[in-house]
Amino acid sequence: MNSRIRQIVDQISQLEDELNAALEEQRSRLRYQVEGKRVVFEQTLKEAHQRVKLGLFRWFLSVRPQNYLTMPVIYGAAIALVLFDLSVSLYQALCFPVYGIQKVKRSDYIEYDHQHLAYLNIIEKVHCLYCSYAVGMVAYTQEIIARTEQYFCPIKHARKMLNTHSRYERFLDYGDGEEFHRKLEAFRALLAEEERRAAADKDRP
Repeated sequence: MNSRIRQIVDQISQLEDELNAALEEQRSRLRYQVEGKRVVFEQTLKEAHQRVKLGLFRWFLSVRPQNYLTMPVIYGAAIALVLFDLSVSLYQALCFPVYGIQKVKRSDYIEYDHQHLAYLNIIEKVHCLYCSYAVGMVAYTQEIIARTEQYFCPIKHARKMLNTHSRYERFLDYGDGEEFHRKLEAFRALLAEEERRAAADKDRP
């Protein structure tokens, strides 16, 4: 990676930090606190949320007819999602220790917190639960595959890719064959270092 690309990647990382700071500021404005796995709103805001919640009868009347027709397709996809989740989780459980790669934590990618929102009724919360699982599970599996790609084939594609994973920009340029295998070992060494750091953090009191 040349110095200009590295500079841009570092700028992106800095912007992500600024975004996280802005989101934290917005959280304080919306008057809620995260306590462990619970999200606690101020009482006045919670009462305001309760007032705008749709009852089940009103909610059923507000749903578009086409949404009812497509619902079996949407929820039928849950079977494929769960099977994919199980297969990828089994893969990392069996293979990552062999490769010396740090395992991906599900809790870093799959978050269930919409049940704390008082303005959602029970059906809306179920919808949110499903979406949170599906989106989080895809991000979780993407990171597992990204670490695998870094171990076996850390090479960019010839054409520009949309929505690439977080490791992609540091991969080798397409067509850069000089000393590929030496650089491949360096990428694997980075993965091994991540595993060592994770193990050291786990052992710390």
